[in-house]
Amino acid sequence: MSERRFDLDDLLTLMAVLRDPEQGCPWDVKQHWDSIVPHTLEEAYEVADAIERHAWDELPGELGDLLFQVVYYSQFAAEEGRFDFHEVVHVLTAKMLHRHPHVFPDGTLTSRREGVSAAEVETQQVHSRWESLKAEERDARAEDAAVTSVLDDVPRNLPALSRAAKLSKRAARVGFDWPDPRGVIAKLREELAEVEEALAEDDHDHAREEVGDLLFAAVNLARTLDADPERCLRVTNGKFERRFRQVEAALDDEGVPLAEAGLERMERHWQAAKRQEKT
Repeated sequence: MSERRFDLDDLLTLMAVLRDPEQGCPWDVKQHWDSIVPHTLEEAYEVADAIERHAWDELPGELGDLLFQVVYYSQFAAEEGRFDFHEVVHVLTAKMLHRHPHVFPDGTLTSRREGVSAAEVETQQVHSRWESLKAEERDARAEDAAVTSVLDDVPRNLPALSRAAKLSKRAARVGFDWPDPRGVIAKLREELAEVEEALAEDDHDHAREEVGDLLFAAVNLARTLDADPERCLRVTNGKFERRFRQVEAALDDEGVPLAEAGLERMERHWQAAKRQEKT
């Protein structure tokens, strides 16, 4: 007889028991909203890492860890009488129904589009409608919370690259943008020149500020190319790590300690690693 598979209700029960002051886990009982946030960010990145590595056997576990974060916050809220996990599911489902009228024309789970396949639905129209509906939702929140800027609800604790992308995307929606990537490239050159100028004046504080402007311009270039800057940098990080490990391996084969290799020798092996990847 096969073992019964656990379901969502089992997970919610597990969390409630973990948080029980008498019978729960001491570590889980001590947790609170703020203490869990770093774990949530870490779990989200581990999901992204597993997907980018195509580590499909690891993905169920990583997705489970991320789901556990949602269950954690829902338990906190239930204990405080704010909401519970079922309210989270309800709000999410209602929001997705509202944002997908091209799939659920009556705004209900049972309604369906007739006569047009998914392949025939214009992608640009769907994207425009999605952004329009999200803007309507932001406007509604603004009326309740006295939001005064299109940037007000961009989360402040996002990774800097991701937040820069969201900030620039919001500004671009209202026309504060370059007409094409060439304009951003010109801005990159301008910001790099300002870094060089600050360094020539030996003003390192100003140079660091200008490096920030340079990074922000690079994020804008990624956005205009419809690329996620976080993912771009993760790919480059992986490439750098892969090549540097090859440099280390080559030096080890030569019997040369890394600290004694010198830049010229390391650069030679670096270029060899690049050539090897290309072939």
